[in-house]
Amino acid sequence: MPHHALEITPTRPLTDAELRAAARVLPLAANHNSTRLMVLTHAKTPGRAAHRLRQLLDTQLPIDVITTHYPDTGGQVLLNVALPTATRTLLKAAADRLGQRPEEFVQLALRRALTEYADRESDRLDRAVRELLAQTTPAYLISAVGHALTRRPERPTP
Repeated sequence: MPHHALEITPTRPLTDAELRAAARVLPLAANHNSTRLMVLTHAKTPGRAAHRLRQLLDTQLPIDVITTHYPDTGGQVLLNVALPTATRTLLKAAADRLGQRPEEFVQLALRRALTEYADRESDRLDRAVRELLAQTTPAYLISAVGHALTRRPERPTP
């Protein structure tokens, strides 16, 4: 049976006691501030692995989202989110109105939202670059961007 690398994002940083208790159930690797956990678990599919992980740890940890750590061949990662009953009911009703499965409805909505975000971010960066180019030359701007990208971060990123 294949192994799957999964990432857990808790709803808040974990205490040492919570982390130790969960590690007794399943070996976990935590980042420096316990806001992200990694686990390797076996299952036939990534979806089953995430479901199994949630069943094992949901009572131990305040889990927000479980994702596959590596994208599949289509470049997609699996998101496992436990939604409240009222939210699931609303999603199902909205999906039914469009003749879709709730999973498909959410996937399409997320894809649409991410595309809109990418477009807005691209436009924002384009405006910022144009403003910078009004004050300097392309060579200086490229040099400054290269310098900023190669500098070591002053503090670890989450």
